[in-house]
Amino acid sequence: MGESSSSQSFFKKHYEGLKDFWTERFSFLENYARFVQREKPLPSWSDSDVEEFIASDPVHGPTLKTTREAVNFGLSGSVIGAVSTAGVAWKYSRSLHGAGLSFLAGGVFGWTFGQEVANHWLQLYRLDTAAAQVKFMEWWEKKSEGQS
Repeated sequence: MGESSSSQSFFKKHYEGLKDFWTERFSFLENYARFVQREKPLPSWSDSDVEEFIASDPVHGPTLKTTREAVNFGLSGSVIGAVSTAGVAWKYSRSLHGAGLSFLAGGVFGWTFGQEVANHWLQLYRLDTAAAQVKFMEWWEKKSEGQS
């Protein structure tokens, strides 16, 4: 009986250690917890709402605008990666499932590469994009509840 208790204690300590490790690594997610874990979800916003925020906030607005521009780099990279890898896979294998998997993988890799290009081209590493997103969410929360 004592052995079972000690092994449970060991696993509990191990679990707590892993939990603390990953909680520390993903601590930035706490910024979004109050928006994600709401009883009543926030309503959807439109491009005009985002543009209104960008115009109204001189500090976080330009950062959010630049972040939105970075999406175009990711989309371009995704299309180029997906089509090129699927094309090469189809040319050399004539395997439909191989070309399909290459299309998916190329899309993911292309998106990642496009985001890295955007990070350097637009110098996103100098901006606090998470803070701008949280400020937008706070603004949208107030506006959608009629407080603005």
